[in-house]
Amino acid sequence: MTTQPTVVIHKKEMKRCVLFTLAGRFDSSTARQLEEALQLTLNAGHFNLVLNMAGVEYMSSAALRVLISTAKECRKTLNGGDLRLAAVSPRVQQVLDLAGLDTLFQSFESEVEAVGSF
Repeated sequence: MTTQPTVVIHKKEMKRCVLFTLAGRFDSSTARQLEEALQLTLNAGHFNLVLNMAGVEYMSSAALRVLISTAKECRKTLNGGDLRLAAVSPRVQQVLDLAGLDTLFQSFESEVEAVGSF
């Protein structure tokens, strides 16, 4: 018997941004959940986003596409929103580096630093 892959996506609206705390394996079967959560936030008019990725074990190309498209959508707003990353694990950072995406996202050591950057 196989179990359904699970991820945790916790959303918290803050004064200057919306903070997402993520955990689990974001692959082709779970990237859609992340996309839906981020899209609902964008649709609500929030374009300053922080993703705390301390609990993320793995990110596939499908999940990376979600991050890229969300960052682009945030940045094209009149007020110049952004998607910023916090507490990225070495494994996920390596994926970002290998994909050439390390320069696309501002990354911070801690959630506090990332939230404070807005």
